Amino acid sequence: MSPHHYSSQETSIELLEMKVHVENSTTVTEFLILGFPALNDYKLPFFSIIFLMYCMTICENLFIIVLVSTSQRLRSPMYFFLGHLALSDIIQVSNIVPKMLNVIIMKESSISFAGCISQFYLYGVSVSAECFLLTAMSYDRYLAICKPLHYISMMSVKLRYGLVISSWVLSFMFILITLVLVYNLDFCGPNMINHFFCDLSPLLELSCSDTTDVAIDILVHSVLIVLLPFSFIIVTYVCIFITIFGIPSTSGRQKTFSTCSAHLVVVSTYYGSMLIIYMVPYRGHSLTVNKFISLTYIVLTPLLNPFIYSLRNKEIHSSIITYLMVCNKKNILW
Repeated sequence: MSPHHYSSQETSIELLEMKVHVENSTTVTEFLILGFPALNDYKLPFFSIIFLMYCMTICENLFIIVLVSTSQRLRSPMYFFLGHLALSDIIQVSNIVPKMLNVIIMKESSISFAGCISQFYLYGVSVSAECFLLTAMSYDRYLAICKPLHYISMMSVKLRYGLVISSWVLSFMFILITLVLVYNLDFCGPNMINHFFCDLSPLLELSCSDTTDVAIDILVHSVLIVLLPFSFIIVTYVCIFITIFGIPSTSGRQKTFSTCSAHLVVVSTYYGSMLIIYMVPYRGHSLTVNKFISLTYIVLTPLLNPFIYSLRNKEIHSSIITYLMVCNKKNILW
């Protein structure tokens, strides 16, 4: 047999192996989201609760955006940031909850590869934006309490717009890098995501590629998006507490603390649940625990944020009353 024949045969085998490799690496075109198998017997009550929370969250946060945009009393930087925080919460719940409701009622649901990574991208952007916005709000509270004489000049219109635009732009850019890395991974099967949305950790477990680059990217972004902003918030609140404790009168301390208490509660709830979810190992017995902790900052926190900021806020109360009176007057005239 001629050397040429051997060469042709080896080439054919190599082409066949390459074809098999390509077919195997593109096997998975959709994922199956399992949701909450432990609650399948209670899917209707669970569905009803999540649906009600979703509707309330959308209405509350839209109302906050309308109030901040229209009320003359809510022109301070804190409410400007609060409006964008409400927008971030709307994006987060609208991205995840409708599909989660479908998963609950159907007990499981499929999602395309493109749909899955799109959901992950919007989720990452909303989480990152919320981290940056909470950081901007802590800086605003720091200036208002620790630098009251220079607050108006330092927290200028240019700065507040710069902080908000930077929060959104950095969020879209950082998560885009992760998106590209995940998009280039191979998924050969299985395709079952044991979660209620396309979170990054369960998604990476299904990849048959080397995920080292993604792991490094996650580590870097965790520092830039979570650790550094959280550390900055802690430093600002240390300075705030030092200033508050230096106020001689008890009523003065209480009044000053009330101006930042809502933000502190939101930060504690949001970062607390998020740090727990990423510190608890994903595998094994913690799967169910992780899902319900994820519900805290994905569904519960956006629901509670408007309540927390409005609970003891006289300016928001007055703006709500004025807004309702104007609406009622328009209805009467109509």
